[in-house]
Formats: sequence, structure tokens, C-alpha cells
Amino acid sequence: MSGFNTRAIHVGSGPDPTTGAVNPPVYLTSTYAQDGVGVPRFSDYARGDNPTRAALEACLAGLEEAQYGVAFASGLAGEDALLRTLVPGDHVILGDDAYGGTYRLLTRVFGNWGLTITCVDLGDLNTVRAAINDSTKMIWLETPSNPLLKVVSIAGLSKVAHEHGALLVVDNTFATPYLQRPLTLGADVVVHSTTKYVGGHSDVLGGFIATNHNELAANVRYHQYAIGAVPGPLDCYLLLRGLKTLGVRMDRHCSNAAAIAAFLSGHAAVEKVYYPGLEAHRGHDVAVQQMSDFGGMVSFTLKGGAASARKVCESTATFILAESLGGVESLIELPAVMTHLSAAGSTLEPPDSLVRLSVGIEDLDDLIADLAQALA
Repeated sequence: MSGFNTRAIHVGSGPDPTTGAVNPPVYLTSTYAQDGVGVPRFSDYARGDNPTRAALEACLAGLEEAQYGVAFASGLAGEDALLRTLVPGDHVILGDDAYGGTYRLLTRVFGNWGLTITCVDLGDLNTVRAAINDSTKMIWLETPSNPLLKVVSIAGLSKVAHEHGALLVVDNTFATPYLQRPLTLGADVVVHSTTKYVGGHSDVLGGFIATNHNELAANVRYHQYAIGAVPGPLDCYLLLRGLKTLGVRMDRHCSNAAAIAAFLSGHAAVEKVYYPGLEAHRGHDVAVQQMSDFGGMVSFTLKGGAASARKVCESTATFILAESLGGVESLIELPAVMTHLSAAGSTLEPPDSLVRLSVGIEDLDDLIADLAQALA
């Protein structure tokens, strides 16, 4: 079973050995009977393990070509557990375009805890090298990034990280393992907000860490257990269900997004379009090399500035004004005052005229007509 879609459907989700149920059961239990004192049949407590969660972890780890996978209650819960493997005084390098929640976690939570953070353009490897010091333990990369869709060479950045004894962490939320597998390109850790494309239906929260490092995986697993930010079994079931259609959904997300990027590029009201599939995009050539397609996210700025961007966001009908991304429905938002408000005043603050689209799988003509009337 080497094909992506075959693995997405079958790994971790084989027929239940007891009943033959095609879908994995949702194990709604908080504890497990023991055959003797300290001799559990499966686990001693559901925070430590759950069969539905184990099935999700096996499936998504397999799709990322990882030996280990650890699921969490949200993407930020997973990031928190990973960052707790560091110690006060350690240094993390973050890209100068990143999710506002990640920036907030690093600066306002772990900054107070004792981590030091430097934000740089990760596409300039000389700049990255100059930012590394003796305390640098992680380089944290989003590619494509949120919300400017910057694309950076994973192989190139992993080489720089490893030259200095640091780990390369790649947030693969936008690309998903269907379009990009960072571990095969030299990354050490993959991070996901499974709330997004993995779930795919805007009905579940989740996070995930994947790695091939034995000690790091054990450390993350320990923090999952000790802190307890675990997903519930029904959440895991929904994420498993989402994985089964990830490939076919991403094909439609990508084709719709490419057409919308082309439409926006030719519109008189649009100043600039950010989409890796456009040849004019700074990271287009890198995206061609390390991605199988260009994703379902499109961002653009308006010539009329912030007021025009706000008006467009409030004028769509099919595109829903909402945060988050990756669902079957199309969403529109203004990052500067929504998802990235926590980055205001920093080097990560997005332009106030920037609109971000999560392009869904609706009929393309309807999506373009909706944007056309909003832009008018």
C-alpha cells in the first residue's frame, strides 16, 4: 500500500479485529480494567493512550513518512509540548512571516519562561547563519508561510541548521503531507494544526508532531502525557475521517486556488497577489522542487489600502468572513486585525491591506463571481 490515498484510507484504520467494523471505533473511556495490580491490558488511563488516538497517530505519521507521531488537542498544544523540550536560555529562530499564535506563544509565553527569539527572513540563508548563536536549538519554518505564503527551501535550511547543531522544525499545515513531506527533505520535526486541512470540515480542533528522532519523540510523548493536552477520541475519529479524503480535497483546493490567483492577478483593484503557483512569486521555483502542487491559500493586497480590504472582506457571500482555514468552505479574512493581531507592531505584522483567502472546494464559477462583486 504505497500510494498516498491508499495509505490515508487504510493505515491505522483496518477493520476492527473484534467486530469487523470498517471504521475504527470511538473508544469513549477514561480508564481501563487491569488484569492484576499494575498490569493493564492496554493502558492504565486514557490520558496516556486511547485506541482511536493511536490509530490517528499511526496514520498521519505514516503519511508524513515519520516513525513517530503524537497527537494533541490543538496545533498550539503540540507546539507548546515541542518547545518544552527546550530549556530557559535556549534560542529559537523564527521566520519573519508566521502564524500569529506561534509568535505569541514564543514571545509572550516562552519568552517569559526564558527562551530567546529572533525573527529573520528564512529565505536568505546568510541572514539565517548570522542569526545563529551558541544557544540556538531550533529553526522554526513555515512553508508556505502564513499569511504571505513565503516558500523556503527545506533542504537548504536543514543543512544550515544541522551545521550548527540545531533542529529544523517545519509547520506543514498549509501544504499537508499530500503536497509536501518535510522529513524526507531533511527536516527534523513536522508540526500540524490538524484543525485545518487534515480535519477539513471546520468541525474539530487538533494538533500533531511527527519526527524520526527517538529521544525527541519520547520527550514530546512524555509532555503529552504529563501536561494532558490530548485530543478526545471523537476528535481523533473526525481527524481520521478527514485524512481519508485529504488527497481528493487538496486536488480541488489547489485547482480552485490557482484559478482564483490568476483572476486576482488581472484585476484592476488588486495591488499584489501572493500565491506560490504564480511564476512571479519569489518562492515559485523552490515550490516546484519541493511541493507537488501549490496549495489552497491565496493572499492579496488592495490598491485602495486598508479600507478597501475591509470592505471586500465584509462584502462576500460565498466566502465566509471567519478565521481559520483548510475547510471545504471558502473563508476570507483580514490578517492584520484577525489571525495576526498578536503580531501588531512586530516584524511579523502583515500589511493592513492584505486579504487572506482559504479557497474551498465549491464550484469555481461561484467563487470567482463572489470575489468579482466584492471587488467591484
